[in-house]
Amino acid sequence: MTRRTRARAARGASHVGERHVVEVGAVAHGGHCVARLADESGGGRVVFVRHALPGERVEVEVTEGTDGDTFWRADAVAVLSASPDRVQAPCPVAGPGLCGGCDFQHVALTRQRALKAEVVAEQLRRLAGLSVDVTVEAVPGDVDGLRWRTRTRLAHLPDGRTAMRKHRSHDLVPVDDCLIALPSSSSPSESVSAAGRSHTFQVTGDGFWQVHPGAPRVLVETVLAMLRPEPGERVLDLYAGVGLFSAFLADAVGAGRVVAVEGHPGAARDAASNLPCGVRVLQGDVARVLASTLDEPFDLVVLDPPREGARKAVVDRVVDRSPRAVAYVACDPAALARDVATFAAHGYRLDELRAFDLFPMTHHVECVALLTRS
Repeated sequence: MTRRTRARAARGASHVGERHVVEVGAVAHGGHCVARLADESGGGRVVFVRHALPGERVEVEVTEGTDGDTFWRADAVAVLSASPDRVQAPCPVAGPGLCGGCDFQHVALTRQRALKAEVVAEQLRRLAGLSVDVTVEAVPGDVDGLRWRTRTRLAHLPDGRTAMRKHRSHDLVPVDDCLIALPSSSSPSESVSAAGRSHTFQVTGDGFWQVHPGAPRVLVETVLAMLRPEPGERVLDLYAGVGLFSAFLADAVGAGRVVAVEGHPGAARDAASNLPCGVRVLQGDVARVLASTLDEPFDLVVLDPPREGARKAVVDRVVDRSPRAVAYVACDPAALARDVATFAAHGYRLDELRAFDLFPMTHHVECVALLTRS
């Protein structure tokens, strides 16, 4: 029996296992598309469908859903009318009821990026009231969307075989070769060349590092191009990790000031080792650090928060420092849109947005946003 990661009390009779034919609607945030049941038993209920594409007619099997739920979840188990963007998944364990690591292996790569762009634009429109044209850019370092993930967490079956988990489940699926994984060295250091400079970063334990090999360079160069740091400026790098942005920002501002704040103790220790002695590294929760110290103006701020975003307390305290510009690096478009709306309430506008396909074959997308005072 599948054990769901989000167990909750049943709200009426279960419909798991039922099959329905649906017309697939728009893509939604999370790696699925929206459909609506049209038959009598469904009553027009919204269903989030995986393994489908907008415009397709498919047969779905309900994977989560009771009478009392506002929406159900389902897998497309048979394609009755296929999209021209549908392709054969390169991985034999990508599909309904199989490995949950990828969302879009059944989608042509260019269409994957277009779908992600639609999601980013929709989140900004719905949560921030902004109409933004979004293009998701390819990043050097993968091969047709495969062999890019430098860090992969594999589970193990009792017989020793490697495995991955099913979508929203603890059940395991044997995986001999994860096609998005890139074999990497065991070296605890990473070297990055960007903007005419090179730095080597120590990354120990479970310290955060971008998993796409092309990500560090493209993100550093994008942040620097957006902020245009000048010698002597004061920079605040929040959720600084092991110091990727701080190192290159310190080069740019020279005799200026760079302060890096990181919550993870191990990453903060790595940052202290990686960064020049002139960069101040503070370890602690970003909101609490900003509430208790650094009560002074900064010219520039870099925000690279976890998936839940920076949230209002941090945005409010960033604005208190009166930066001329903020570069926001976001791995979740909904969190980005919510925080952009909070910045807008303080008079900061979204001036520029770039989106990068750092996670091909999945629904994830990385954005860098430039916010400046109106």
